[in-house]
Amino acid sequence: MSQTTLPLTAAEARDLRALAGVMIPASAAYNVPGADDELIFADILKSLERDTADARTALAQLAKLAGGAFAETAPDRRNDVAAALTQEGGAPLSALNRVVLLRTYRDDRVMRALGQEPRSPFPKGHVVEQGDWSLLDPVKKRAPMWRRVTSPASILMTRVFSPLKSTNDET
Repeated sequence: MSQTTLPLTAAEARDLRALAGVMIPASAAYNVPGADDELIFADILKSLERDTADARTALAQLAKLAGGAFAETAPDRRNDVAAALTQEGGAPLSALNRVVLLRTYRDDRVMRALGQEPRSPFPKGHVVEQGDWSLLDPVKKRAPMWRRVTSPASILMTRVFSPLKSTNDET
């Protein structure tokens, strides 16, 4: 990928790659690459799209917490800085987490390590073991957690979309 097609600057990409490696490290025990693997990371960069602004915000917070470039932070300190970002990251970090997780778990090597066939879930689907549906009974019995809207606009919308009574019905 040339610099002109990258959604992030080279420094931001280095910091993101280092952060991705902290988020999902490689595991020799399970023979799984980390999120900083060359193929996975290239997919992460290509997939940022609508999350680029959030990624930049989260990476700026990360650099501030690290006191400079996160990629140049000592490896033993990276976990502490990443933990601090988790506390302060908010929505931008959530967007970045989503991109990193989705792209990592899309990798064939990761899927095989999880015992999954590396393929699209459709049209074959995946077998999901049935759980104990009775665990949802307390939620179903709970009173609604929202309040009914009673604003003039909602009353108007109810009248507009409810069946109108014909004037011929009154006879």
